[in-house]
Amino acid sequence: MELDPQVRALLKLFEGRPAVNTLPVEVARKGFRESVAKLVPTPPLPAGVDRTIDGPGGALPVRVYRGAAPGTTDAPLILFFHGGGWVVCDMDTHDAACRRLAAGAGATVVSVDYRLAPEHRYPAASDDCVAATRWAMAHAAELGVDAGRTVVAGDSAGGNLAAAVALQMHKDGGPKLAGQLLIYPVTAHYTSEFESYAEFATGYGLTRDAMVWFWDHYVGKPLDAAGAAGLPHTATPMLAQDLRGLAPALVMTAAVDVLRDEGEAYGVRLRDAGVPTTMTRYPGMHHGFFNYTGVLDGADRAMKQACDWIVSLARV
Repeated sequence: MELDPQVRALLKLFEGRPAVNTLPVEVARKGFRESVAKLVPTPPLPAGVDRTIDGPGGALPVRVYRGAAPGTTDAPLILFFHGGGWVVCDMDTHDAACRRLAAGAGATVVSVDYRLAPEHRYPAASDDCVAATRWAMAHAAELGVDAGRTVVAGDSAGGNLAAAVALQMHKDGGPKLAGQLLIYPVTAHYTSEFESYAEFATGYGLTRDAMVWFWDHYVGKPLDAAGAAGLPHTATPMLAQDLRGLAPALVMTAAVDVLRDEGEAYGVRLRDAGVPTTMTRYPGMHHGFFNYTGVLDGADRAMKQACDWIVSLARV
């Protein structure tokens, strides 16, 4: 599979660095923050405002970005869950992406600083994201949004969390979501043996070994296929038995990515269950490309697609 020249040049900047799965967690986190700060341009507006809300584990930090005109009361609401394998990354590493989503969709974005593993293992992250979504929808008037235009969104592990929130809120009977934006989402455990895991195991940014490291931190131990089959659907959305009635989805995947096949397989399952689903594979792109808006042309196209799709969603 051919890499986009811009992606190839970007990956070259990371050559010689230690693999994330060989590093102590705090060192890995520091490395991700420094790389994003150095490489990803941040739009000046809209700046986020930090606050805390009540979460399942205590005070839960969120960052609110208002992309609509002052005085707007019916803007879309986007709950954004950052990627990073449930272990690394934070609101700062995805600040630029949230600013661009807010501005491009004329939306209020609430970025959630959910609890990370291994200090807080599954289901801490998904519990935090469900709680933040419910809080934001309940505070629609304060946020200047229409709760009926709520979208859950995330990249990689954040895409996993967005899918988990959509599943859990549907199971709980609401409130209804308008959409779910799943950007190269984790939908299955590494034992599922999708072909892209072997095809892109090394040399394209995210590796198979890194995914093993992330998953083992998230669930607390290595699992064989039988053990992984027992994980709840809010950890592995592909294991959910019934996807009927879920919110419309936009599933974006990168052509050169270990997670490509499981993201697309989940999109097919959503579509087969009658969920309005748009699936887009970005040619030449690698895992993580969405976060490089302003650097990769493919990321800019994906951001525009995401914003246009959010604007197009019908109110529920």
